[in-house]
Amino acid sequence: MKILVLGIGNLVMSDDGVGVRVVQHLQQTCRFPDEVTLLDGGTLGLDLLPQIGAAEKLLVVDAVETGAAPGTLVRLYGEEIPLALETKVSPHQMGLKDLLTVASLVGEAPEEMVLLGVQPESIEMSMELTPAVAAQVEPLANQVLQELEGWGVAALH
Repeated sequence: MKILVLGIGNLVMSDDGVGVRVVQHLQQTCRFPDEVTLLDGGTLGLDLLPQIGAAEKLLVVDAVETGAAPGTLVRLYGEEIPLALETKVSPHQMGLKDLLTVASLVGEAPEEMVLLGVQPESIEMSMELTPAVAAQVEPLANQVLQELEGWGVAALH
């Protein structure tokens, strides 16, 4: 089983980079079996189609606009994901929505998709996460590990 953990975001737009930061944290603190790929997807959009097409399970980590308080965590599953991306936080999210649509149209959508996200406070130009979102990097990383365990994969710390 091929699993892709995809961190998305723009590191120069403050909280928008949280998905990338979570993947970087996991790459530095854990080792994963060969069937798990951790990928800094940045803002690549449709360029990620080959990696998504090769995955049976996709776990996306990103900033997600929910209207909740900054730092609020969210878990979306399957068909909930494209609906959540209708309200864009940043330009790359339309790319993600398009990417998932194209993957589905060409028959390369993963069997299972989960999006773990956090409500951003700021997406202004800055290399730093806001305190509310920075405080959620570790909890989001732990949620990624829990999702992987639910899929029968354990990371080594």
